[in-house]
Amino acid sequence: MHNGEVYFSHEQALVDEQTQCLELLYDYNQTRPSEAKKREEILQNFFAEMGENCYFEPPLRANWGKHTYLGKQVYANFNLTLVDDTTIRIGDYVMLAPNVTIATAGHPIEPSLRKKVGQFNMPVTIGNNVWIGANSVVLPGVTIGDNSVIGAGSVVTKDIPANVVAVGNPCKVMREIGERDKQCYYKNLQFSAEVSAMIEP
Repeated sequence: MHNGEVYFSHEQALVDEQTQCLELLYDYNQTRPSEAKKREEILQNFFAEMGENCYFEPPLRANWGKHTYLGKQVYANFNLTLVDDTTIRIGDYVMLAPNVTIATAGHPIEPSLRKKVGQFNMPVTIGNNVWIGANSVVLPGVTIGDNSVIGAGSVVTKDIPANVVAVGNPCKVMREIGERDKQCYYKNLQFSAEVSAMIEP
């Protein structure tokens, strides 16, 4: 699963192992909003690593969970899907909007191999302080650099550098994050003096 080569995902040993992971995920998605401690305990057992103060709105979808590594203060809104058949690494202070999909798995274009459930996996890395907008898809093998913003509805097919705004299908860099972003938060709306004082130099 982790060497990038084609394998066949219907093998019974893999199915049995994945079922154990999905049992934990089922438990998480059945928790009540008031059961914050129980949710945290389940996720600590579900993910490979999870830093402090992470929060995931149910429902959460994942193929395995144990192949995903999280930094601290990762926030995911409703309906995050992690196709983590190999490693997904998510840095600190990452924000994931509703209906984001992060996928490591692909299938051969060759039809006869797809009939046999042929699959390959390529890892995905998301840097620190990244914001991924609603209904975006991050495809296998992609790296997104620190501080970058992925606009809503994007399909990220290639690496995105640090400190940029990128959007589209396929996702492309629109511009660098710059001084104007320290002054305006939406179109021409400017930060209040109180908020401006919180901006790091």
